[in-house]
Formats: sequence, structure tokens, C-alpha cells
Amino acid sequence: MRAMVLEESRTPLQPREAPVPDPGSDQVLIRVHACGVCRTDLHVVDGELPHPKLPLIPGHQIVGTVVRKGEEAPQAIGARVGVPWLGWTCGRCRYCLSGRENLCDQARFTGYQIDGGYAEYAVADHRFCFPLPAGYSDLQAAPLLCAGLIGYRCLRMAGDAARLGLYGFGAAAHIVIQVARHQGRRVFAFTSPGDLAAQEFALTLGATWAGGSLEPPPEPLDAAIIFAPVGALVPVALRAVVKGGMVVCGGIHMSDIPAFPYEILWGERVLRSVANLTRQDGEEFLALAPSIPVRTEVRAFTLGAANAALDTLREGRLRGAAVLMVNDQRSGDARGNQEIFSRQGPISFP
Repeated sequence: MRAMVLEESRTPLQPREAPVPDPGSDQVLIRVHACGVCRTDLHVVDGELPHPKLPLIPGHQIVGTVVRKGEEAPQAIGARVGVPWLGWTCGRCRYCLSGRENLCDQARFTGYQIDGGYAEYAVADHRFCFPLPAGYSDLQAAPLLCAGLIGYRCLRMAGDAARLGLYGFGAAAHIVIQVARHQGRRVFAFTSPGDLAAQEFALTLGATWAGGSLEPPPEPLDAAIIFAPVGALVPVALRAVVKGGMVVCGGIHMSDIPAFPYEILWGERVLRSVANLTRQDGEEFLALAPSIPVRTEVRAFTLGAANAALDTLREGRLRGAAVLMVNDQRSGDARGNQEIFSRQGPISFP
């Protein structure tokens, strides 16, 4: 099979031929159709997350079909499934037994400690394969599996905040704003200073206001979610929320948080992180998304253009989400190093 492989951190991915993996008794073999490109992939490739499995096939927003399975896997051959970042948990520790499997100390992650979806085939633990809503194409479904799931968990942790700030308006924010607006919340979008295109994008998705990340909102916030991996935004967001407000840090990696005066935390403001996801998050969000319906805007690349897709994300030149098209006739010759097409528009639901 063809794969894009990270052989050493902080180096470009290399195209390689690799054997098709065999699924274990509790695994499924998936023919990959599409795989989302996530900022966490950048953290892995750029060496900001330590000790990845090397060599490694990145990618943890996998959409594909089951072509082979172990005897313990209940999925049917031909079933379309999605594979997220959380790829394995022990099922026995206090976290797993209390509904907090996202905190399992022995957890393993897709595209980090487990080979992921930047390849024609991938194996996955059957427990962490989600059935996908029929109304989404492979291309449009891929961002739901991390940007959507983490955004949804962050929104849950923000409580019932009526005035919600989103710091960093990328793949996750462009999905979560649709859920928040569906719930009747008012959303205030914060982008990189001067990024007028991202601000306009946020407004088209229903934001009440959009501006630079260092600007004060026009009114106090009840909660804020920080998707940008910028620790300096933590005190900014704390200053923007009311007493008793919540600031949720939604990234798996963030630069150091600078010192800040206690007075901006005082008043029973809460600062918390979100780690990974649970299967319950996945089941709830994937049932909710088509009922809204959530629409994803994507920019598609061939498998061979994985480095270009990562560069586009790294340089902030992306509206919505990037997705690699792998085993899909619409991608043309996936050996090429090119962008295929961009897609925006309504999704038809039965």
C-alpha cells in the first residue's frame, strides 16, 4: 500500500510502499477513503508532542470501509466507519470504569502511537470505530472525527454559556459555531489579528461579532473556548469572561501560559483543559450533527500532497479543514503532489 511516513520528527513526510497490515482479533482493517489533516498532526510532525512511534503514518480523522476483521470485531464487512484520535484504552483502570476513558494512563492514540490514515489502509480497534451518518460524503465526514468531536466536548465543558467566545477560528471552531448557534447561543469569534477573511467566514456562519484575538469583545463573555495553541490567549480570555465564567483550553498542545494576576481568575472564574474524547462524545455528536445539520467546509488534497496540506495549515492559509483523499475516484491520481479541489455548500440529508 502507499503511505506518507514520518521517519524523523521535524522532517517532511516521505512517500513509501508498505505492507497492508493484518488486523488482530479485536481490530478491523479499513480501506481508507479520506483522512482529515489536523493541527495535532502538525504537533506530532513538528516534534511538539514527544516520543511518537517512529516510523509513523500520521492521521487520526479516518473515513473508510471495513475490508477485513478479527473474530471479536462486530462491524460488517463493507461498513463505513470513522476512526478518531483516541485509538485504544485499557478498559480496566479507574478512568475507564468511571466513564472517563479519555484520561486512561495507558491510552494509545491514532496517528501518534498507532499508525494512522495517511495511507491506503489502516487497522483500528473495533471499539473506537464509529458508524458515520449517511448524509455526509467521505470528504465532509472526516473533519467531524476530531475538529467536530473535540469542539463538541469543549462546548459541553463550557456549560450553558449564552455568550460564547471562540479563540482561533479554524476547523474546530467552524463546526462548533454551528452547534452553538443551533443551541441558541451568541458567538463571538476571535482570529489572528488582521485576518479579515477568517472574521468574514465566522460572520457568515452566524457569529454575532468577529475580531482580532487581542481585541476586547463588545460585551462580556459567559465562557470562552481557546482552540489556538497560544498560551498567551489564556489571560486574554480570562479578562473577557464574567465572574463565574469558564475558559476551556481545547488543544492537546499549547505554548506556555504566561504569568497573570490572580485578580483575573478571582471571582470564581474557571480555567480547564479538554483531553481527547470519549466514545460517548462520538456517539452523541455524530447523532447530533445531521440533525442541525452541521456543514463542513473542506479543502481536499491528494495523499501525495500531505506535506503541502500540512504547510497550508501551518501557515494559516486554510478556511475550514484540510482532508486527504486516498482511495477515492474523485481524487484522480493520488500519487500526484497536488491539491484536488475545494468544496463548500449544503449537504443533502434524507
